Amino acid sequence: MATFTGLFLERRRPTIFGTGEQTRDFVYVDDVVDALARAAERGEGIINIGTGDETSVNDLYASMSRATGYNDPPNYATARAGELDRSALAIDRAATELGWKPFTSLDEGVSRTIEWFRERRG
Repeated sequence: MATFTGLFLERRRPTIFGTGEQTRDFVYVDDVVDALARAAERGEGIINIGTGDETSVNDLYASMSRATGYNDPPNYATARAGELDRSALAIDRAATELGWKPFTSLDEGVSRTIEWFRERRG
């Protein structure tokens, strides 16, 4: 995310390794902080904090493109060895033990993240 953001803001074309259909569970930092604050008071053991949703790298790219107004397509390169095809967390235990669920959408989190980077770039 940080690498893509820097390249988008520099108006340079990011590279997606593989087809871009590999998925990840992107969760916004404020959602994580909320979960950690709740965990400090209750819950124990290992609890996954995520969205529970798979988002493809292509969908992340599209969201970042909309947020920055950078409309060139990505470069694609050979997938990196050992990279997971799919990743999403089971977050049921966070709801049960912490009374927590994510509250920031992908597009909103992307927009806020990009704005944070913009402010620091000057």
